[in-house]
Amino acid sequence: MSEVALLQIIGMCVIGVGILILLFIKGMFLRVLGFVAMVLGVFSLIALSVPQMASLPPAVETFDLASVKSPDDLASIGQKIFFSKGQCALCHSIGPSESARCPDLNGIGAKLSPEFIYESLTQPQAYIYLDFRHDGVPKEYPAQMPHIDKDPIGLSKQEIYSVIAFLQKMSGEPISIKVEDIMETEQKSDDSLKVASVSSPLKSQMENSADR
Repeated sequence: MSEVALLQIIGMCVIGVGILILLFIKGMFLRVLGFVAMVLGVFSLIALSVPQMASLPPAVETFDLASVKSPDDLASIGQKIFFSKGQCALCHSIGPSESARCPDLNGIGAKLSPEFIYESLTQPQAYIYLDFRHDGVPKEYPAQMPHIDKDPIGLSKQEIYSVIAFLQKMSGEPISIKVEDIMETEQKSDDSLKVASVSSPLKSQMENSADR
């Protein structure tokens, strides 16, 4: 027997007890308790009749450079990241929305350069704006945007570039992010890791020689 079925049986038992109390017991306090139990049991059955759906975290999109052949491929990956791993849609909307907590990104790819968008995503505090919505000297208005290249979001450079490509395509602009630039960035990252791994043994050997 499933947990839902067991809870439904308990709910029906609670309703039955409430009905028996209302029918055969004269005490006002117990009759009130029976009525409350019956109402709670009915609400429980209604709630349990709603189809249950598992709450799962958003799927993590993998960035496979081998599958990227054109700027449109970058934009497709960027769209998936925008609505999943990047968590951009939690605050931003594409088009007017009353539920959006942050600026509308509709047409942002045509208004801002890729370099400025990249800086805004990785260094949101690079520019401090002044808040004039009060009397007196305007106060600093720091951005509430998180650093998306750091935890807990932690997008890589390639993923950020793909999101920028999506924003450009969504704005009706030609995608200026080139696949070659993405691959070059990935190659530089791999090379830096190789240099670090090679330099570590050399450094330890030099330290051992110095100790002698």
